[in-house]
Amino acid sequence: MPKMKTKSAAKKRFRLTGTGKVRANVAYKRHMLRNKPQKMKRQARGTFILCDADATIIKRNFLPYGR
Repeated sequence: MPKMKTKSAAKKRFRLTGTGKVRANVAYKRHMLRNKPQKMKRQARGTFILCDADATIIKRNFLPYGR
């Protein structure tokens, strides 16, 4: 059976932590930032951990070797 390919878009958007959780960037921080509240911009810094249901989909379908 041939090797599975990792989705290139997923490589750019998701990373796995040491314990196997999926880390992603926070959305809504690219443009029109002056219209957004300071609290929203502050909380959108850095990354966050995906919920278990979404993480399962990402690991199974898009990052086959990132276990």
